[in-house]
Amino acid sequence: MTAGLLSHSLSGGNTMTIRVLVCDQLPVIADGLKTLLDAVPNIEVIGTTHNGMEAIVLVRTMRPDVVVTDLNLQTISGLEMIRRLGQEDESPYIVVFTAADTDETVSDVLHAGASCLLGKDVSPQELITAIHGAAAGQTVLAPNIAQRLVTWFRAQPEPQKAETCPEVTELTPREREVTRMVAQGMSTEDVARELIIGEATVRTHLYRVRTKLGVRDRAELVSLAYRTGLIRSAAHAGGSTRELSLGSSRAS
Repeated sequence: MTAGLLSHSLSGGNTMTIRVLVCDQLPVIADGLKTLLDAVPNIEVIGTTHNGMEAIVLVRTMRPDVVVTDLNLQTISGLEMIRRLGQEDESPYIVVFTAADTDETVSDVLHAGASCLLGKDVSPQELITAIHGAAAGQTVLAPNIAQRLVTWFRAQPEPQKAETCPEVTELTPREREVTRMVAQGMSTEDVARELIIGEATVRTHLYRVRTKLGVRDRAELVSLAYRTGLIRSAAHAGGSTRELSLGSSRAS
């Protein structure tokens, strides 16, 4: 997410003024936030709205640096608004200020591109600090949300270190490509057809790979490739079924 350039305020020296748009479906909250933030010397509230679509229009016309928003807005939700703002050429930083802090909400908000996520029980100074942090490109989370993320992270299994196998570096680009295709379940005939080479050539490549790596058959070959990191499973690489850390050179 890329924030617009902070405007310069000529009063009180060459300080940076953070332009803020406040979005909340309850006018009393939006007006209260405006009053609070307008009292901060280097923050200027350029507008308030309870309407998600209007917020997008205001962002395009007023170019705020930071948008402070609840998730409950009219016309479109705050979450949808955040997603759409993330597609703008110069999208503002987003500070989500909401009472909803379920795991699903936290995940949705962070994936949508918000910079900060705060509960509505946050203190005025914490909100002001979050706005300054967002404008500086930082991420600020409510303490309880940060703790839950740390707890979740610690519960994840540690990534397995790849086994060392110097012989892998001896494989040619073509041998790596054949290995990749075989690991994806392709037969010798399929590999030959895909690479436009003879089946005997494919078998020769596989024989050389097995010889270099010291494995007896295809099963051992694929197993070794995964263990050494030559091939990475989809669970670790984010691929569809299998993804390899190999080049796909077509050179014979």
